[in-house]
Amino acid sequence: MMNSSEKFEQSLQRLETLVKNIEAGNLPLEEALTSFQEGVGLVKQCQTLLSQAEQKVEVLIKASADQVETKPLNTES
Repeated sequence: MMNSSEKFEQSLQRLETLVKNIEAGNLPLEEALTSFQEGVGLVKQCQTLLSQAEQKVEVLIKASADQVETKPLNTES
């Protein structure tokens, strides 16, 4: 079974391929529309996976808040 990171990477790669093919302008209209529709679905899937990852990060940060030491960022080099 594929984990969410692999799913995201595969979906993003497929989306990039679809965009390149559509932008090339060589697809017949019906095929371009089908590719666009697939791309919209992939964008939604990627957004869902990113949202889930963000939620996991928030949970991890909250769980370790007592153990994390924060320091101000020193921007002077």
